[in-house]
Amino acid sequence: MPKERMALAITGMTCGHCVAAVKKALAAVPGVEAVEVTLSPPRAVVAYDPSRTTVEMLVKATAEEGYPSSPAAG
Repeated sequence: MPKERMALAITGMTCGHCVAAVKKALAAVPGVEAVEVTLSPPRAVVAYDPSRTTVEMLVKATAEEGYPSSPAAG
């Protein structure tokens, strides 16, 4: 099945440690194939297999790490 890409706006990231924590949390979600996280703008772009994960699972993963997120444009 083809990969999907989702951009998430992340709240609360202030440093490189935050970026690494969000990246690690998203990479641990089943079906996630690639993660790019930036501090400015505070967002993550996730490539994932939609048959194995959902946007809700991605949002939950960042929230559980302490960084609420929501789908972003682009």
